[in-house]
Amino acid sequence: MIKFDDAIKQSLEYFDGDDLAANVFVTKYALTDKNGVIHEATPDDMHRRLAKEYARIESNYPNPLSENEIYELFKDFKYIVPQGSPMSGIGNPYQVQSISNCFVIESPWDSYGGILKSDQELVQIAKRRGGVGFDISTIRPKGRATGNCARTTDGIEVFMDRFSNSCREVAQGGRRGALMLTISVHHPQIRDFIRIKKDLSRVTGANISVRLTDEFLKAVESGSSVELRFPVDSKEPNMSLNVDALELWDEIIECAHACAEPGLLFWDNAIRTTPSDAYSEYGFGSTSTNPCGEIILSPYDSCRLMVVNLLAFVEDPFTKNAWFNFDQLASVSQKAQRLMDDMIDLEIEQVDKILKKIKGDPEPKETKAIERDLWLKVKKQAQLGRRTGLGVTAVGDALAALGIRYGSNESIKVVEKFYKTLTVNAYKSSCIMAKERGAFPIHDHDLERGHEFLTRIWDASPDIKEMCQKTGRRNIALTTTAPAGSVSTLTQTTSGIEPAYLLKYTRRKKLTENDVDGKVDFIDDVGDKWQEYNVYHHGFQEWMNVTGKSSVKSSPYHNALTNDINWVQKVKLQAAAQKWICHAISNTTNLPADVTTETVKDVYMAGWKSGCKGVTVYRDGCRTGVLVSQDRDQTFNANSAPKRPVSLECDIHHATIKGEAWTILIGLLNNRPYEVMGGLAQFVEIPRKYKHGEITKHPRKSVNSIYDLRFGENGDEVILKNIVSLFDNPNHSAFTRTISLALRHGAPINYVVEQLQKDRDADLFSFSKVIARVLKTYIEDGTRPGKTVCGNCSAEDTLVYQEGCVLCTACSYSACS
Repeated sequence: MIKFDDAIKQSLEYFDGDDLAANVFVTKYALTDKNGVIHEATPDDMHRRLAKEYARIESNYPNPLSENEIYELFKDFKYIVPQGSPMSGIGNPYQVQSISNCFVIESPWDSYGGILKSDQELVQIAKRRGGVGFDISTIRPKGRATGNCARTTDGIEVFMDRFSNSCREVAQGGRRGALMLTISVHHPQIRDFIRIKKDLSRVTGANISVRLTDEFLKAVESGSSVELRFPVDSKEPNMSLNVDALELWDEIIECAHACAEPGLLFWDNAIRTTPSDAYSEYGFGSTSTNPCGEIILSPYDSCRLMVVNLLAFVEDPFTKNAWFNFDQLASVSQKAQRLMDDMIDLEIEQVDKILKKIKGDPEPKETKAIERDLWLKVKKQAQLGRRTGLGVTAVGDALAALGIRYGSNESIKVVEKFYKTLTVNAYKSSCIMAKERGAFPIHDHDLERGHEFLTRIWDASPDIKEMCQKTGRRNIALTTTAPAGSVSTLTQTTSGIEPAYLLKYTRRKKLTENDVDGKVDFIDDVGDKWQEYNVYHHGFQEWMNVTGKSSVKSSPYHNALTNDINWVQKVKLQAAAQKWICHAISNTTNLPADVTTETVKDVYMAGWKSGCKGVTVYRDGCRTGVLVSQDRDQTFNANSAPKRPVSLECDIHHATIKGEAWTILIGLLNNRPYEVMGGLAQFVEIPRKYKHGEITKHPRKSVNSIYDLRFGENGDEVILKNIVSLFDNPNHSAFTRTISLALRHGAPINYVVEQLQKDRDADLFSFSKVIARVLKTYIEDGTRPGKTVCGNCSAEDTLVYQEGCVLCTACSYSACS
């Protein structure tokens, strides 16, 4: 058993004082049991856990990698990093979860039953830690006839709200939810789709992207009309209308310019060059993408992610003699692909555990049918295709360590060589494994003849073509580039294919009474004193250590940060990488705030013509601008609270502050906190295994209402009557009534939390702190706090809530670290 503070302390030592990296590891990836007990103090413990499991799978096949070999590849995050879910899930006996990062499910059948099936499938995947994507082009347009009592359909919008709300619901209470909704540009409701997020209260639980076809984009170029139709892929649609392609294009661009959504997917590029689409007759035809857009997927397939740290292959970094060891990258890429294939076996084991749990759950078979069938389909796709998602991270730092400016013509050539080396050797490894372990079951070389991407691989390495013709390959599609936010925090490098964001920022350390020699640089609004420190990007810090210089202008990072890169060069760099990637690339082209819509058009057109599968454009401050304009209204609006039903579902939270155990009840109305009750756990004994219950309000017989708490199930139900009186503290009950009043009248949860965190009263401080800690878990990711300036780097409008913590998107500082 390892205490949280001890794990943080040991991880801080591991990361040389990097408190953000230590916090990310301990809170997201350290092995933790169901009671919150931590079993891994540092990443080294995790790496040994992972190596042991991978070696177990390797032992089933010829020429296995040893446990020590695998450990050395993982150690210190130097060469290979399993990404996200695999780090938390592999070898974890305490959680029944998938180790796939994201999934695509089939498009909804055009009926209420089909839509509800999709809704349940996304929830079932999200509760197992997976993100979900699916295409809604199959839903008939608004106003079309139905066979039910409504007579006509409401169209896609109401169902977009449903799917979004389901994702937000399942993401509460520590679970994760991520959703991508896509639609064809030919759907008759395409304008409703792209406009929906102009209402800031709608579809807040999903990303949205449009599948653009060559048919549409060529119509834009020629200034002609384009057909909107339903069904969208039908040659004889039952609904068809022609619209001006340029007018529709302008509206899509206007929305992307204003708020960075919808994302745009160049669908014909994707279908034409994704290897798995050669097997569409076997169910591997791509229909949508995962929430981050880096893997185009077929229904019920998933992406399992792993990255190679490119900075590890730079010899003599940041010197005039720096060079890149491509031979070593080739060798590690082959081993990484072996480990990726092992991950398929590990995932199939995890799916079997999920199926076993479903079988043992007490619900009737018909209740469990959709969940069971879902995971059987996921298992089948994993077995048939053995799809992998091998990528890279630290592209920005690797270029800088070589003395090459990100975005230069030279950088584009080098980046292409990075990706070519990775993918060619991943394919070589997959072909070798096909001989040792067997090809993926549906492999058919005849289906792949003339495939644009595979032909490029075969031309680059005739040996691979010969091996593939003889024995096939192990995996249907192999490589990608995913965002690597948390992973780059652990590798202490730039993220994925992206350049560095900032090189230098200010971090503040709070001074205590014991810091008698501390210099007071800043006093906050509650009187706390802080000392300021200059913090440098790790790569820049290494450059300073090597060269003895400190001027940014003298460094290889000069004019090579996120906001410095010319968009033309950024698109060229992405296209050079995409040439050698099976799937897609998660990459953002940053543009200045005053950029015109015409420039945004040019970026997208350049991406399409250069062979990219999708492009994301972010205009500086565009999302912030939308939110600020909303906040400018100074009118005071009085809100009436929604009426409380007799019974409310509630979450039961157990927390400890300063050694005292507390029990907090959060009553939920429409999945939003409506009321709060609680106090010291010594007065109300609720076993920690109970996380949910129901609060029933009785008719008032005195000044205060009486509430009963019911929890438990299957004949093991307990009712605690008059729960408020049991906590036996009138100060606490008055405190929670005030908080409940604010919540039920619509006060933003983050504002309530921020006010509670300011409380320093001796009697109520612990209670205030525990309420704030609990309520933080209900703050939606992406919510902006009341404070607008980062206390570390002084950047404005860069603070957002992520998993209940305020995070600076500029310097990555977390208020929880």
